[in-house]
Amino acid sequence: MPNNRSVSQEDWFAAHKAHLAREKELTRFRDRIAAERRELPWLKIRKDYVFETELGPKKLADLFGGNSQLIVYHFMFPPSADYRCEGCSFLADHIDGAYLHLRHHDVSLAVVSRAQLAELLPYKQRMGWKFHWVSSYASDFNFDMQVSFTDKQIAAGDTTYNLERRALKSKDLPGTSVFYKDEKGDIFLTFVARSRGGDQLIGAYHYLDMTPKGRNETGPYHSLMDWVRLHDEYADKSEMQHACCR
Repeated sequence: MPNNRSVSQEDWFAAHKAHLAREKELTRFRDRIAAERRELPWLKIRKDYVFETELGPKKLADLFGGNSQLIVYHFMFPPSADYRCEGCSFLADHIDGAYLHLRHHDVSLAVVSRAQLAELLPYKQRMGWKFHWVSSYASDFNFDMQVSFTDKQIAAGDTTYNLERRALKSKDLPGTSVFYKDEKGDIFLTFVARSRGGDQLIGAYHYLDMTPKGRNETGPYHSLMDWVRLHDEYADKSEMQHACCR
């Protein structure tokens, strides 16, 4: 439990004002990092990836729609999976609200998984999601983006994730990849975020970071796996109403 000091209004004001200076420093630093990110070199995509979508086969270029920028979230959902990833689902719960605005700002967004579409769509319906979820089952897309790995790669320890070569056991991991399509139709990979790089897309974490207990991820995993559930599996799901209205 938090055990913070209780102080006078004057001391409270002074402490919070001093902390605000640090918050502003972080904001300005984050702006500089974002500017540096936009200056990073690009990698031209030379493969014609094809995805299974609800509207039939679509190439990577088609996922842009009428926009020049595309964000892809790599959702951990391999073929014939007997589990549903709580972490990916937690992040996916935040997509639809943001995408209402992104699509009007020259940004398209798609969620990509290796499972076939017939496996993805029932779960999408269960969760009530509206975003575009497509299957890369028949392409090398996930493997080339270094978020999926073959048995041979895993056995040899020849796996690269988050721009590091490391021995992995999982065949699929989460991440975000960003693409740009120029006027000639050429597509470039402009940025990737892996591992905790996905935190910035989870709005609930930013709320928790403002609370006295913070993320309160105290074990055994010391991550969202300690507490996050699929949003229809929380124990109080039959009492879904605002506490203030009880």
